[in-house]
Amino acid sequence: MKLYKYIYLAIAVIILASCESTPKSQPNAIPATPLQKTVTLDKNFKIASGETLYVPVYSHIYHHNRQEIFELAVTLSIRNTDLTNPIIVTSVRYYNSEGKLVKQYLERPIQLDALASTDFFINRNDTSGGLGANFIVEWVAQTEISEPIVEAVMIGTDFQQGISFISPSRVIKSQNNYKRSPLK
Repeated sequence: MKLYKYIYLAIAVIILASCESTPKSQPNAIPATPLQKTVTLDKNFKIASGETLYVPVYSHIYHHNRQEIFELAVTLSIRNTDLTNPIIVTSVRYYNSEGKLVKQYLERPIQLDALASTDFFINRNDTSGGLGANFIVEWVAQTEISEPIVEAVMIGTDFQQGISFISPSRVIKSQNNYKRSPLK
């Protein structure tokens, strides 16, 4: 009987030794966030579509009967859903609970190619926005396109407790009909 144990053990060792772990392929120098391609919009840029979006975000939430604050990190994600055409993100601004501008993220407009995305991050220790913080995102395109997805992802962890949720954008202004861009 003892001989069978050793035979089974030897077979198991041979099988495990013959297993080859497949190395994980890593993409060649693809950063977590694509490089932002800045563009200049001149007087010849014709706008076929565009929107101003409001994105509510939360730098913290209350828990335990509002006696404790749970701080959250925020990632604003902007995704071009069009299969063939780029969009131009002209402005990304972060406002606090009082409606005051905290930070303007873009010095110049950026282009998101078809199916490209970009993101903007607020550290969980940055509570300058407060509970009622928001982003205002503006984008335009030279052709009619599939609307981009713009949403915020909030996440926080403490000890063994964690929370995460998303907050979708809402259109507060639409721009159409090939008007001259009112951008600076």
